[in-house]
Amino acid sequence: MPTDIERLATIKAQALALIAEITAQPKPTYQIDGQNISWGEYLGQLQSTVQWCDQQAAAGAPVEVRSQGYT
Repeated sequence: MPTDIERLATIKAQALALIAEITAQPKPTYQIDGQNISWGEYLGQLQSTVQWCDQQAAAGAPVEVRSQGYT
């Protein structure tokens, strides 16, 4: 069973793959049968997903704190 960090890495990789695909062949925003298709908005959502994954991974990363006491 994958760990949370592994799941975040998978989600991030999938979002990055979609971003690469979308930016390689950009498409215009359009409307069809009353449904709006906004590729720019979709790209923004994917970028937000990548940023969220980075934040979650950073929050769960182990932290080392060094201190020195004086007597």
